Amino acid sequence: MPHTPHGAHLIAGERIKTDATFTSSPATGAAFDYSVGTPALVDQACAAADAVFPAFAATTREQRALLLETIADQIDARGDAITEIGSAETGLPAARLQGERGRTTGQLRLFAAHIRNGDYLDRRYDAALPDRQPAPRPDLRMMQRPIGPVAVFGASNFPLAFSVAGGDTAAALAAGCPVVVKGHSAHPGTGEVVGDAIVAALTELGMDQRIFSLVQGGKRDVGEALVKDARIKAVGFTGSLGGGRALYNLCAQRPEPIPFFGELGSVNPMFVLPAAANERGAQIGGGWAGSLTMGAGQFCTNPGIAVVIDGPDADAFVSAAAEALKTSAAQTMLTDGMAASFRDGAKRVAAGKGVKALVETSCDGRSAAPYLFEVSATDWIADHDLAEEVFGPLGLVIRVQDEAQMIEIAQSFTGQLTATLQMDDADIDLARALLPVLEKMAGRVLANGFPTGVEVSDTMVHGGPYPASTNFGATSVGTLSIRRFLRPVCYQNLPAALLPTDLA
Repeated sequence: MPHTPHGAHLIAGERIKTDATFTSSPATGAAFDYSVGTPALVDQACAAADAVFPAFAATTREQRALLLETIADQIDARGDAITEIGSAETGLPAARLQGERGRTTGQLRLFAAHIRNGDYLDRRYDAALPDRQPAPRPDLRMMQRPIGPVAVFGASNFPLAFSVAGGDTAAALAAGCPVVVKGHSAHPGTGEVVGDAIVAALTELGMDQRIFSLVQGGKRDVGEALVKDARIKAVGFTGSLGGGRALYNLCAQRPEPIPFFGELGSVNPMFVLPAAANERGAQIGGGWAGSLTMGAGQFCTNPGIAVVIDGPDADAFVSAAAEALKTSAAQTMLTDGMAASFRDGAKRVAAGKGVKALVETSCDGRSAAPYLFEVSATDWIADHDLAEEVFGPLGLVIRVQDEAQMIEIAQSFTGQLTATLQMDDADIDLARALLPVLEKMAGRVLANGFPTGVEVSDTMVHGGPYPASTNFGATSVGTLSIRRFLRPVCYQNLPAALLPTDLA
């Protein structure tokens, strides 16, 4: 059945409407009105989350695993409605929404299996040594415990996987932390359906509705109220560098500073090593073009910059990429604002010193067609603006003179989510020289692929040094992400009756 939005916030299981409303801006179809969030609603949601935290933190791993699985089931039961309204709001094709839903529910089920296993608790035990000299050792036990209510900001570019029931929410619930979500106004209907699924899962299991709240819309004061609320103990965010940095600063300035786990984007450089360029430069160029245009380039792992040694092999790589991009059709971007920012970014790159346009397009409204530029290494290093992310299907080729200059370029990058090596066996020595630089730069280093696919697994790292993310020791994808919302507690000489169930 088609979903007709109710337009209400979900505060501790209750649908609450406000007098003020905002109207969605769908790519296609009808617009709907949604209640506007307020600091007062944030206060109500945070109070509920704080009140339920002790009881939710005390739930068993099995109870939380069932909750995650039931949320996944409830989302799947609403699959058609999610696809319909999600496609209308974002312009994303149905297949993309269905795939993203599978990723979202798969992550919930993966986290359920992971916490059942219990290894994430990192339990440690040092037995008492009463006869040790010169001093006895007490009985010491340690495990990870939930930190408290968590605020989650929905992402614009992933209406499911990084939004209401996305990775941050799944990780926090798995850890035993109640969640208050600030929904993204780019897809409020999609967020509403998923929020209803979480409420239905809590109801089905007879769990406390205060574990989850969703606040829709609202101005900057709503987001600020959420991160400044003393009851919130951590924040998960996926979005722009400017918006994320502003919230990060607020978290740091609180009387009690809290961790801000922000994923802020990246240009994800790709290094085409000489043997690979010689053997299959054209093939790599065509594949790069496909990665650049996937999802209208609206992935934080979009490989926006390619570095290649100047010469005929570079020409073949660039020519193949240009030909593929020229035949790529315009795509609908997620919002009018994103489309405008993309065009502004393309103009900024085009105005850079020494920048040569290879593929230029004309696009307006909410559509985006690809751009391709190239620049020398010397001009790129001299212009920091060229290293800034352009969110959309835009590629920039940096031509270097030799291997030494390729390493110099690698050393000039700030923190990135990913770094890619296109290499053959004959490139091993250069790759070995580059690898320590790339490890320092990025959270994920890959060879002979493209970074736009992010596997949800135990080993995945989606994060990196600033400005890719605000916490270099964390990931927002994969089972390790649960650890963001836990902290170690040591129990010394406590009677077994007082120890947490998982530690006794």
